[in-house]
Amino acid sequence: MVSYVYRFEKVLTIREQEKNETEMAYKESVRSFEEIATRLYDLLKKKEDLIAFQQERLTIGSSIDEIHHYSRFIDSLEKTIADVQQKVIQARAKMNWHEEKLLEKNLEVRKFEKMREKDFKQFQQEQDRVESLFLDEISLQTYNKREIR
Repeated sequence: MVSYVYRFEKVLTIREQEKNETEMAYKESVRSFEEIATRLYDLLKKKEDLIAFQQERLTIGSSIDEIHHYSRFIDSLEKTIADVQQKVIQARAKMNWHEEKLLEKNLEVRKFEKMREKDFKQFQQEQDRVESLFLDEISLQTYNKREIR
Protein backbone atom coordinates (compact mmCIF):
# COMPACT_ATOMS: atom_id res chain seq x y z
CA MET A 1 0.00 0.00 0.00
CA VAL A 2 1.21 3.47 -0.87
CA SER A 3 1.52 5.94 2.01
CA TYR A 4 0.13 9.44 1.69
CA VAL A 5 2.51 12.39 1.37
CA TYR A 6 1.12 15.93 1.13
CA ARG A 7 3.06 17.84 -1.51
CA PHE A 8 2.85 21.14 0.41
CA GLU A 9 3.72 19.68 3.82
CA LYS A 10 6.90 21.76 4.16
CA VAL A 11 5.06 24.94 3.19
CA LEU A 12 2.32 24.15 5.72
CA THR A 13 4.92 23.53 8.41
CA ILE A 14 6.57 26.88 7.69
CA ARG A 15 3.20 28.65 7.72
CA GLU A 16 2.33 27.03 11.05
CA GLN A 17 5.66 28.18 12.49
CA GLU A 18 5.00 31.72 11.22
CA LYS A 19 1.53 31.59 12.76
CA ASN A 20 2.97 30.46 16.10
CA GLU A 21 5.55 33.25 16.05
CA THR A 22 2.85 35.77 15.18
CA GLU A 23 0.68 34.43 17.99
CA MET A 24 3.52 34.86 20.47
CA ALA A 25 4.09 38.43 19.27
CA TYR A 26 0.37 39.13 19.62
CA LYS A 27 0.28 37.75 23.16
CA GLU A 28 3.29 39.90 24.05
CA SER A 29 1.60 42.99 22.61
CA VAL A 30 -1.55 42.22 24.64
CA ARG A 31 0.56 41.84 27.79
CA SER A 32 2.33 45.13 27.06
CA PHE A 33 -0.97 46.91 26.39
CA GLU A 34 -2.47 45.61 29.62
CA GLU A 35 0.60 46.69 31.56
CA ILE A 36 0.51 50.24 30.16
CA ALA A 37 -3.28 50.49 30.52
CA THR A 38 -3.00 49.39 34.16
CA ARG A 39 -0.35 52.06 34.73
CA LEU A 40 -2.69 54.67 33.21
CA TYR A 41 -5.54 53.49 35.41
CA ASP A 42 -3.32 53.72 38.50
CA LEU A 43 -2.25 57.27 37.58
CA LEU A 44 -5.84 58.37 36.99
CA LYS A 45 -6.88 56.83 40.29
CA LYS A 46 -3.99 58.58 42.04
CA LYS A 47 -5.03 61.91 40.51
CA GLU A 48 -8.65 61.37 41.55
CA ASP A 49 -7.60 60.51 45.12
CA LEU A 50 -5.28 63.51 45.25
CA ILE A 51 -8.00 65.90 44.07
CA ALA A 52 -10.39 64.46 46.65
CA PHE A 53 -7.72 64.84 49.35
CA GLN A 54 -7.02 68.43 48.23
CA GLN A 55 -10.74 69.26 48.38
CA GLU A 56 -10.90 67.81 51.86
CA ARG A 57 -7.89 69.87 52.93
CA LEU A 58 -9.50 73.03 51.51
CA THR A 59 -12.65 72.51 53.58
CA ILE A 60 -10.70 72.24 56.84
CA GLY A 61 -8.21 74.91 55.80
CA SER A 62 -4.72 74.64 54.40
CA SER A 63 -1.84 76.99 53.69
CA ILE A 64 -1.15 78.65 50.35
CA ASP A 65 2.11 76.69 50.10
CA GLU A 66 0.23 73.43 50.59
CA ILE A 67 -2.30 74.38 47.88
CA HIS A 68 0.53 75.30 45.46
CA HIS A 69 2.34 72.07 46.29
CA TYR A 70 -0.71 69.91 45.49
CA SER A 71 -1.49 71.99 42.40
CA ARG A 72 2.04 71.50 41.01
CA PHE A 73 1.87 67.80 41.85
CA ILE A 74 -1.47 67.46 40.00
CA ASP A 75 -0.03 69.34 36.98
CA SER A 76 2.95 66.99 36.95
CA LEU A 77 0.61 64.02 37.27
CA GLU A 78 -1.49 65.28 34.34
CA LYS A 79 1.63 65.51 32.14
CA THR A 80 2.55 61.96 33.09
CA ILE A 81 -1.03 60.83 32.38
CA ALA A 82 -0.94 62.49 28.93
CA ASP A 83 2.35 60.73 28.17
CA VAL A 84 1.02 57.35 29.31
CA GLN A 85 -2.21 57.90 27.32
CA GLN A 86 -0.07 58.25 24.18
CA LYS A 87 1.74 55.03 25.09
CA VAL A 88 -1.62 53.29 25.56
CA ILE A 89 -2.73 54.48 22.09
CA GLN A 90 0.53 53.18 20.58
CA ALA A 91 0.30 49.88 22.44
CA ARG A 92 -3.33 49.41 21.33
CA ALA A 93 -2.37 50.11 17.70
CA LYS A 94 0.50 47.63 17.93
CA MET A 95 -1.78 45.03 19.52
CA ASN A 96 -4.42 45.53 16.80
CA TRP A 97 -1.75 45.24 14.09
CA HIS A 98 -0.49 41.96 15.58
CA GLU A 99 -4.06 40.69 15.87
CA GLU A 100 -4.66 41.44 12.18
CA LYS A 101 -1.44 39.61 11.22
CA LEU A 102 -2.47 36.65 13.38
CA LEU A 103 -5.85 36.45 11.65
CA GLU A 104 -4.08 36.51 8.26
CA LYS A 105 -1.71 33.71 9.31
CA ASN A 106 -4.58 31.63 10.72
CA LEU A 107 -6.44 32.00 7.43
CA GLU A 108 -3.36 31.06 5.44
CA VAL A 109 -2.74 27.92 7.52
CA ARG A 110 -6.42 26.98 7.32
CA LYS A 111 -6.29 27.21 3.50
CA PHE A 112 -3.34 24.81 3.36
CA GLU A 113 -5.08 22.45 5.77
CA LYS A 114 -8.21 22.48 3.60
CA MET A 115 -6.07 21.79 0.53
CA ARG A 116 -4.46 18.87 2.38
CA GLU A 117 -7.87 17.48 3.34
CA LYS A 118 -9.07 17.65 -0.29
CA ASP A 119 -5.81 16.16 -1.55
CA PHE A 120 -6.01 13.32 0.99
CA LYS A 121 -9.60 12.64 -0.01
CA GLN A 122 -8.54 12.39 -3.66
CA PHE A 123 -5.66 10.13 -2.63
CA GLN A 124 -8.08 7.84 -0.76
CA GLN A 125 -10.45 7.74 -3.73
CA GLU A 126 -7.58 6.81 -6.02
CA GLN A 127 -6.44 4.11 -3.57
CA ASP A 128 -9.98 2.76 -3.42
CA ARG A 129 -10.14 2.73 -7.23
CA VAL A 130 -6.80 0.90 -7.51
CA GLU A 131 -7.88 -1.59 -4.86
CA SER A 132 -11.16 -2.19 -6.69
CA LEU A 133 -9.30 -2.78 -9.95
CA PHE A 134 -6.97 -5.16 -8.15
CA LEU A 135 -9.88 -7.08 -6.62
CA ASP A 136 -11.62 -7.21 -9.99
CA GLU A 137 -8.46 -8.60 -11.53
CA ILE A 138 -8.17 -11.25 -8.81
CA SER A 139 -11.79 -12.30 -9.17
CA LEU A 140 -11.40 -12.44 -12.96
CA GLN A 141 -8.32 -14.67 -12.60
CA THR A 142 -10.16 -16.89 -10.11
CA TYR A 143 -13.10 -17.18 -12.49
CA ASN A 144 -10.82 -18.02 -15.42
CA LYS A 145 -9.10 -20.74 -13.41
CA ARG A 146 -12.45 -22.33 -12.60
CA GLU A 147 -13.53 -22.20 -16.25
CA ILE A 148 -10.33 -23.86 -17.39
CA ARG A 149 -10.88 -26.87 -15.10
